[in-house]
Amino acid sequence: MVGGLILASSSPRRLELLAQIGLVPDDVQPADVDETPDARELPRQLAARLANLKAAAVANRFPEHFVLGADTVVACGRRILPKAETEQEARDCLDLLSGKKHRVYGGICLFSPGRKVVSRVVTTVVQFKRLSNGEVTGYIGSGEWNGKAGAYAIQGRAAAFIQRINGSYSNVVGLSLFETTALLNGAGYSEGKTLNDD
Repeated sequence: MVGGLILASSSPRRLELLAQIGLVPDDVQPADVDETPDARELPRQLAARLANLKAAAVANRFPEHFVLGADTVVACGRRILPKAETEQEARDCLDLLSGKKHRVYGGICLFSPGRKVVSRVVTTVVQFKRLSNGEVTGYIGSGEWNGKAGAYAIQGRAAAFIQRINGSYSNVVGLSLFETTALLNGAGYSEGKTLNDD
């Protein structure tokens, strides 16, 4: 598997997104990193740092492979929203997002064999409709928010809350496919002819 691709993420959504463009990693190695923001760290900086940390943690063990790390940060202004773990966290996030625009920052980092590193941060602006108490309660009851940055999944029931987006849709799901493809192609990765195969 020398030169193969390893995904440094436990997210099933990222695997599904890669499969959508015909790309199946040779291995998945979740990186266990502390995702706590640093003091005064901006959302964009956090997304970039965590993507790099995840990729680096796995690349240290697999130096002869391509290692892809990614992280998604949802923010209102400078406020970083959590990956909701409780119903109260989910309600707080949804109340904050209701009727407002927010940004989704997708950090992507690729370590190539030989330790060459390239990274990007993709920004998508998302506009939520104003949510009623019933809509918030119903969504929380679905459980779909659990573990999701900002407490929602745009590819699920929360799609009904999205008035518009400006930027990459797949970035909001968990990984910008356009930028990921560009990074892999630029680094010389090929899996058969799955990426941009004419």
